[in-house]
Amino acid sequence: MKTFCYVNYYRKLLRKAPIRNYSSSASDSNIENIRNIGILAHIDAGKTTTTERMLFYSGKIRSMGEVHHGNTVTDYMEQERQRGITITSAAVSFPWRGSQINLIDTPGHIDFTMEVEQSLAVLDGAVIVMDASAGVEAQTLTVWRQAGGYRVPRLIYLNKMDRADADHAACARAVRDKLQAQPLVLHAPVHHEGRFIGLIDLITLEEVIWTQGRGQNFIRRKLTETKDGHKWETSMDSHRQLVDTLSSMDDQLADTIIQQESLDNLKSKDIEAAVRRCTIDMKGFPLLCGSSYKNIGVQTLMDGVISYLPSPLQCNELYKCFGQDLAARAFKVQHDDQRGVLTFLRLYGGEINKGQKIYNLARDRSEQAGALYVALADEYKPVETVTAGNIAVVSALKATMTGDLVTSTQSAAGRAKERLATTLKQQDKVEQLMLPSARQRLQALETEPSNEELADVLLGIGTTIPEPVFLCSIEPPSIAYQNALDIALAELTREDPSLRVSTDDETGQMVLAGMGELHLEIIKERIIREYKIEVELGLLQIAYREALVGTAKHTLAVDRKIGSFKQQVKITMSAKNAKVAHDKVLRLDKSAESAANLSHIHPRTLQTINTAVATALQHGPKLGCPLVDVQVTLHWLEVTRSTSDSVLGATVVQCLRKVFEEADSMLLEPVMSLEVVCPESHAARVLTDLTRRRAEIRHIQLRHQNKVIECLAPLSELLGYSTTLRSLSSGLASFSMEFHSNRQMAPHDEEKAIRNVTGF
Repeated sequence: MKTFCYVNYYRKLLRKAPIRNYSSSASDSNIENIRNIGILAHIDAGKTTTTERMLFYSGKIRSMGEVHHGNTVTDYMEQERQRGITITSAAVSFPWRGSQINLIDTPGHIDFTMEVEQSLAVLDGAVIVMDASAGVEAQTLTVWRQAGGYRVPRLIYLNKMDRADADHAACARAVRDKLQAQPLVLHAPVHHEGRFIGLIDLITLEEVIWTQGRGQNFIRRKLTETKDGHKWETSMDSHRQLVDTLSSMDDQLADTIIQQESLDNLKSKDIEAAVRRCTIDMKGFPLLCGSSYKNIGVQTLMDGVISYLPSPLQCNELYKCFGQDLAARAFKVQHDDQRGVLTFLRLYGGEINKGQKIYNLARDRSEQAGALYVALADEYKPVETVTAGNIAVVSALKATMTGDLVTSTQSAAGRAKERLATTLKQQDKVEQLMLPSARQRLQALETEPSNEELADVLLGIGTTIPEPVFLCSIEPPSIAYQNALDIALAELTREDPSLRVSTDDETGQMVLAGMGELHLEIIKERIIREYKIEVELGLLQIAYREALVGTAKHTLAVDRKIGSFKQQVKITMSAKNAKVAHDKVLRLDKSAESAANLSHIHPRTLQTINTAVATALQHGPKLGCPLVDVQVTLHWLEVTRSTSDSVLGATVVQCLRKVFEEADSMLLEPVMSLEVVCPESHAARVLTDLTRRRAEIRHIQLRHQNKVIECLAPLSELLGYSTTLRSLSSGLASFSMEFHSNRQMAPHDEEKAIRNVTGF
């Protein structure tokens, strides 16, 4: 009897256990059921809460954590749990309706925008979470623009529909007006006695009501004209409006309507298929609603992900040139105490095995992979093989960085490039495969690229790394910790490419550059907690830039003997202010006399000059800040064979420093796009304070009982702004900001900035 009980127990256990097969052969039917999605949103819109509910309802976890309790799966870092914000993106996988969803939860704070950028490069689809009471916010615009840059199909989830000031219709208007996108409203909210209890599916005209429990129990009921009266009428109007919008975008649905001669006799599956086609083509964006915290609407959101977002087979055309060979892109690097360096790879084709040798196209080198894992946030399950369409975590890769494309062998990379070059002979294919980042790189080329060069650019696209806006010095507690600090910073910069580390030439101090106050604060905390080094950060400095005012030309000759070798260089260079691409900063004088002199420059010599020009541009004449929008012209060069590269480089730098001094420069300060949300009663004080901070007010609008102030403000005036805003508004206001541009300063502001930096 006891034996029977045990057998029965395990039979039940196995029946309930979700079976995940990562190592099965990558057949098309398996890949068709995979969805690689990201969750993107403004800070505090409810991304992490939504992810937690998804994991719970899919059976991946047994109990739901809460952000304010600090026990969610995807916010696993100590700082994330203490602050209640997402700092680093986390990958999780879970089953739903016979499919598999690979999900990446991303940060909402602008300081960690690099994490979002890295993730977007490898997503097939995205869920944009919006606060239904706030609508389209500042960071919503940013992530929408980023997702558009990578051509990622999106659906919109209106969260927090339980709030009294939630406005479903206003959010749809905001999507249309602010995001310039066509919303496909698929849900209407259902309220009972002022409480949000469910939604109406406008495709099937069913009412979905969540009952008691933790959101696991819900009832679907078909609306009828006799029973539901007014509710049925309004739902029917919204249904017809949805079908009308779809038919204007989707020819297939329009043909079906013409054949049936009616909007009302359409089958639900025809409408769903039309929504899917419009979503994948990014003509329309499904708008779903719910309240993740109240456990309403999460299951219908997951249904929407499966129904409307593409599978790996319906996108990623670029990687089809690899055929059956491995094609994977690295999108995250993480350091683990036990497992060492972990590289997250999104597989587009082929499969990767434990201990496999891989070839990195960007670094042009082979590497030996170590252990192979599948991630659930900070938990790693060892596997033997991961197939196409999934996310793999590989240990022991030393050179692979974020954005790098890897394959199985060098010959596989060669074959893929040949196939892609052949495909690119069709002009329509070029447009189809071209991402905005690739287009920018191609515009920088002086000549029309060949198909082979075009293939190289398309396969070599990494992520765009934003320029830092804050600087501060970083010092170890004693010289004994210097080596440990160097290792810690090397690991952190590999994980987060938006963090820059350099050494000041004059003071010898180590300088840390990042995206914001919070960014640098988190880095400091991580060094103290994870590396046990009690570092000290200096005062925050603004990352100013310099631009040349005029033009200047200078000739410098060097003639000296070092050892038994004679070092002789004579060089003439000029510089002017001009907006040029990164690789077009140095140009050669094309005049008859100069062209004859420069025609014999060896490529190695030219490379040395290019490197020296880049070094010289790092230090402007006014404040030692990097120079931007500069074009340098080489007019004359005489150099003996015995002259070393270091002497030539030093001469170029000295010559350009003289040129920059003669041309004179002006300071450019970073200006931020700032959005402040505050109660009407406190708006006057907030506006007065913003004017004092040299803010340029762009737009003021009303959102319920709050005023939303959009403006441009210099970053130097926003240091410690969160504390000031809190006291001005009695803690009721909030703000978000992102980098807008570098702008010229007024003379008295420039003097003040120089005095702040230099002390005199």
